[in-house]
Amino acid sequence: MPKSYSLQDNWTIIIFPLSVLYAPLFLSTDKMSTNPSGSGAHILVFPFPAQGHMLPLLDLTHQLAIRSLTITILVTPNNLPFLHPLLSKHPSIQTLVFPFPHHPSLPPGVENVKDIGNRGNTHIISALSALSDPITQWFNTHPSPPVAILSDFFLGWTQHLACRLGVPRIAFYSSGAFLASILDVLCPKLGTIYPSSSPISFPSLPHSPSFPYNHLPSIIRLYRESDPHWQIVKDGMIANSSSWGCILNTFDALEGVHLDHLKKAMGHHRVWGVGPLVMMEGAGAGPDERGGPSSVSLADVLEWLDRCPNESVLYVCFGSQVLLPKRQLEVLGAGLERSGVRFIWTVKMTMPGQEADDREVILKEIEDRVAERGLIIRGWAPQVPILNHRAMGGFLTHCGWNSVMEGITAGVLLLTWPREADQFVNAKLMVEDMGAAVRVVHEVGIDAVPDPDRLAKIISDSLSVNRPERVRARELCSEAFAAVKEGGSSSRALDGLMEELRQLQRRTTGLS
Repeated sequence: MPKSYSLQDNWTIIIFPLSVLYAPLFLSTDKMSTNPSGSGAHILVFPFPAQGHMLPLLDLTHQLAIRSLTITILVTPNNLPFLHPLLSKHPSIQTLVFPFPHHPSLPPGVENVKDIGNRGNTHIISALSALSDPITQWFNTHPSPPVAILSDFFLGWTQHLACRLGVPRIAFYSSGAFLASILDVLCPKLGTIYPSSSPISFPSLPHSPSFPYNHLPSIIRLYRESDPHWQIVKDGMIANSSSWGCILNTFDALEGVHLDHLKKAMGHHRVWGVGPLVMMEGAGAGPDERGGPSSVSLADVLEWLDRCPNESVLYVCFGSQVLLPKRQLEVLGAGLERSGVRFIWTVKMTMPGQEADDREVILKEIEDRVAERGLIIRGWAPQVPILNHRAMGGFLTHCGWNSVMEGITAGVLLLTWPREADQFVNAKLMVEDMGAAVRVVHEVGIDAVPDPDRLAKIISDSLSVNRPERVRARELCSEAFAAVKEGGSSSRALDGLMEELRQLQRRTTGLS
């Protein structure tokens, strides 16, 4: 049976033995005795409940578990299933399950950004900050509490929690070091009015980048000073720079200059680029377990790809949270149709609380016109194995960081169509700094609608010409592989992180 600990303010902590949660994984309860907790330092891992945040942190948690750390993961009930692939490989990992705190702006049952879209980030961050007291009480009653808290950078309020508890907090950035550097500059200035007509420059950052106002991270443009929930977000983002350390899902060959900048900005060396985590051997979730239900099976998709020539297919996907407006859907469909290239297009069909429109009619008409040349998938698709198929030649992406990492590790040319959040920053890195991507949308803003004929030409040229960006994409893939191999930059960073955690444990236990 699960153990329950009732605390003041009507909070209840439930620690589930894995034999209860995932009974089919075990032959008998005796098997539990053969899987003791890790012998290394005990850490509390706290993911932010969004696909692009949880998956890389769970991949990192897998890497820490195979290095014998003792790990407790904090989640709310509806997010517990996302841990299944990781827990099946590491029965020693404990799960700490708290009820999701009530928030007046969140519908009942919403505990993950995928259920509400990016507009819900602020409210979910605000809601989760109410867990500070229950976490404190859990720490104070635990016989062997964690020596550190490893939490997502959206949960910056945990820095204050860690200070009260007297333990270090490590911030995990599911995004890149370029974005982290920009946020470090901008977040203390949240509320500043920027002129929308002039570029915003960052002379203190490597390469002195500048952005149009509409290309700044969404947190800067959406911030509301009078909103108390936004104050929690702002305070947490500023607190990230005071963390004892930070871990980023990136690697030296991609963002070495930005990692070095962060070390100088934070005033210490505890900045670790450990990516691409999706490439690490034995990553926590399998390639076909990283999302949700698909309208087609992976086997059917791979069979379709097997009939295509090498590097002839364009994969199109805007991530798990983006519902393209009808006009953008129509223009993208027209561009794919007129390009003449083979394509796989993954389309999000609905968002919770949103009325259905006629997008299915639009997609069906496109399918009828392109016949066997295109495959449209409604809902989630197993992106990693699709991108790594020999037939893949390009990836039209919104430039979410996970998608960027998965495109890099597949060695395919990226065609960038950023819309919000960190996506314009990531696109700039890949197009201008790395030279491994092609810009698809030149218009500014989330509602940009490209000309379908120009879009068709960009798609056609990108897949039919051995342009320098395709060569650079293959080189960057090789550099990513080198980073995660033994002795590579990301492998060494993980070793350095582990050594720091061992020192923390020795200081906590009084061992020399």
